[in-house]
Amino acid sequence: MAASDRTNAPSNGPSNAPAHRPAARRPAAAYAGWWLSLAVVLILPLTLDSGTLATEVLVYALAVLGCNLLLGYTGLLSFGQGIFFGVGSYALGILMTRAGLGLPASVLLALVAGALTAAVVGWFAIRQRGTYFVMLTLAFAQMFYFLAYSLPDWTGGDNGLLNIPRPPLSLFGTTLMSLDSPWRFYAFVAVCFLVVFWLLQRVTASVFGRTLLAIRENETRARAVGYDTRRFKLAAFTLSGAVTGLAGAFHALMTGIAPLSNIEYHTSEMILVMTVIGGTGNLFASVLGAAFYVLMSDWLSTLWPRWLLLLGLLLIGVSLFMHKGLWGLLQRGWTALRRGRSAAAETGPDGAREGEA
Repeated sequence: MAASDRTNAPSNGPSNAPAHRPAARRPAAAYAGWWLSLAVVLILPLTLDSGTLATEVLVYALAVLGCNLLLGYTGLLSFGQGIFFGVGSYALGILMTRAGLGLPASVLLALVAGALTAAVVGWFAIRQRGTYFVMLTLAFAQMFYFLAYSLPDWTGGDNGLLNIPRPPLSLFGTTLMSLDSPWRFYAFVAVCFLVVFWLLQRVTASVFGRTLLAIRENETRARAVGYDTRRFKLAAFTLSGAVTGLAGAFHALMTGIAPLSNIEYHTSEMILVMTVIGGTGNLFASVLGAAFYVLMSDWLSTLWPRWLLLLGLLLIGVSLFMHKGLWGLLQRGWTALRRGRSAAAETGPDGAREGEA
């Protein structure tokens, strides 16, 4: 048999070679969001004078990432994100001011506190669907708010926890980095943000992430094919709480306080609004939504004392004309640009299509 015949001969066993190779392009596409996030991290110090404002963008970007994991990937509209944000800030404040723990341990335990709280809330909430799920998360948000208010010995009550220190970053007694200046603290938060973003990209691109998307599209069908949808939703809830708790811990370090407002409904609403502005179902959209909301709020506050009215009108416009958020707008613009280039290439410089006589 000729070499070409042997090459083209059918195999008796299963072939390991795929018919096509979409996976060859998958790594670049999968990590495009991380590279875009890195670009944002590098651009913020070049365009902003305030390191605190730049840090605030990344802190809320983390919180929106957690919300997007629920809303965009699992289809769960939760009004309880402020719970995990507040628990993270309270946990860090208590551990640093009362227990005397160092920075790394306090941040990690604040993340764990957010995850455990989300696991408890999620265990009850995922047993309901639709409106009942939303109302249950809202009820938990109110319950945790009044719980924090009624425990002033632990949370500071209406005043919150004050004078939260920002010690140098040290590990095993060795000081690695001083965080006394806003831009040094920004660098620390930026590194943590990029690590979390990379991990979430791995999670959403995995079988677990694809299962969450299947639950979002049709939970009944996902359950029918054998997936334990409650277990997956609880895992998504817990992971979302961990990321949001980390954001709350960084917020407490940034401001030096853990206010009662961090755990109230307004915080959940704000995080949800940022998620919708950026767009759901894409991680980098979370960064866009947080950056737009934080920077626009800061700018509008310098124009008019009642700037919240302007922000409300702006959000109404986004809701009416950008159904997929800022990320969807960028996608449509990029698609239109590519189509325009393709049409120009086919038409040629003289206006006639290439190949025509």
